[in-house]
Amino acid sequence: MTSVKTSSPPSPPPTGKSPGVALHAGTSNLRALIMNNLRQSGIYVALVVIVGLFAVLTDGVSLSPGNITNIVLQYSYILVLAIGMVIIIIGGHIDLSVGSVVALTGAVSAVLVIQQGYPWWVGILAALAVGVAVGAWHGFWVAYAGIPAFIVTLAGMLLFRGLTLRVLDNISLSPFPADYQQVAAGFLNGLLGGDGFDAFTLLIGAIAVAGYAVSGFRTRVARVRYQQPVESFPLFVARVVLVGAVIMYFAWQLAHARGLPIVLIILAALVLVYGLLTRRTVFGRQVYAIGGNLSAAMLSGVKVRTVNFWMFVNMGFLAAVAGVIYSSRSNGAQPAAGNMFELDAIAAAFIGGAAVTGGVGTVVGAMVGGLIMAVMSNGMQLMGIDQSIQSVVKGLVLLVAVAFDVYNKRRAGSSR
Repeated sequence: MTSVKTSSPPSPPPTGKSPGVALHAGTSNLRALIMNNLRQSGIYVALVVIVGLFAVLTDGVSLSPGNITNIVLQYSYILVLAIGMVIIIIGGHIDLSVGSVVALTGAVSAVLVIQQGYPWWVGILAALAVGVAVGAWHGFWVAYAGIPAFIVTLAGMLLFRGLTLRVLDNISLSPFPADYQQVAAGFLNGLLGGDGFDAFTLLIGAIAVAGYAVSGFRTRVARVRYQQPVESFPLFVARVVLVGAVIMYFAWQLAHARGLPIVLIILAALVLVYGLLTRRTVFGRQVYAIGGNLSAAMLSGVKVRTVNFWMFVNMGFLAAVAGVIYSSRSNGAQPAAGNMFELDAIAAAFIGGAAVTGGVGTVVGAMVGGLIMAVMSNGMQLMGIDQSIQSVVKGLVLLVAVAFDVYNKRRAGSSR
């Protein structure tokens, strides 16, 4: 039998612990867990507080089935943009052109489908191709010409807005055929029946809860194996139950409205794909490395130019997806479409925990940040608050979010 030397240097965290032993490890100190994960945990608390506040102020109207469905339909394209924007921000860049790209891609689709009579899917493919081309244009100037992304995308904001006016000949085009409108206004309802509700929507909600529980369990076991702090098992179960209840309530409300929106399926697929892309792939780790420490990334052999190029290609693609969704929902293309969308997407990323200096952020955090903006906008509209006041509130929320990020950095620096 071989013995283990006790005087050897510290080895990497053990990976051979049995998951069954690791299940009940952790701490029950909820305050410590929240403070250790303040950047991310704070936005979830804020979302719950804001949802509860507007539920009280609107006498429950904000949580009605019809209104929850409307929130999904009205703000889905901003959430799609936020996915791409948070990746750009993690990489240490910014994109000010996405609103103009939304307008241009929607205009191209409208000209082909409405004016020239092509099938609806041709318009979608053309819009996606234009978005990828725009992203490649930005990526070339940023990655290979070395021009800061702020300048490149600011120029792109003007350039592609002008091209939108040219493509549309300064007029609006509508309507799209019914199949095209289904992208943003269609629902899956009645696939599995249901008495006064849609059973398929509830099934999808249950699958989402199960997926969240399994993913959380696997992540927890992995963190315990590497001796990272986690909550105690009862707290973990409580968190899964709480999140599951929220998801099922959301699904229940949708099931009692018009069923499962097609655009929600598109958004969920994008969140899953990009969540895996940023956390589980070499490309995702390289994006974080570039935003966190560019010099170290270059010394580590990261192909910075290539990664930067594909970040912007991806942003162009997602802007095109948002352009298709927006044009489908508005049932046409307008020269002024997408105005200020870039600011909403940037705000969602920063409110969701992305760092101003790059290297920090998550796709899920950006979604939560976007939902905070969506719930605030929707709640203030239900209350009849003037648009000027809404802009003031949004601006203050964004300022507080960035100040919170700065505070976190100072707190982390002073604790070392």
